[in-house]
Amino acid sequence: MTTYLPRELQEGLWAARLATLKKTSRLRVQVGDDFYPVLRLWREGFAVEDATTPRMRGLVDLYEGGRHLYQCLIVASDADSGEMRYEFKRNTAIADHAALDFYREPDAPSGLLTYE
Repeated sequence: MTTYLPRELQEGLWAARLATLKKTSRLRVQVGDDFYPVLRLWREGFAVEDATTPRMRGLVDLYEGGRHLYQCLIVASDADSGEMRYEFKRNTAIADHAALDFYREPDAPSGLLTYE
């Protein structure tokens, strides 16, 4: 038995895999004003489709749907199987509230009600 696949069949398999990844992923990367779908995300980086996404470099924002997840400084790593991989030089999580500069008691009231 041979493990050789014709080039056309291999390219068809890669295209089908990329289409499935694009359809199931809610992640996207913002470069300037443009958004591009993220195929995979891992601890050290992420991957986008090589054919439809321009080369990115520098500061980008990662979103899951409409929720801002990370602000990242990236560099291109390598291209393989129709996807371009990028590695994080810096990956900062976005908080949805301001950092506290004091200790908040766990049982502290959340507000003050006054009677008039």
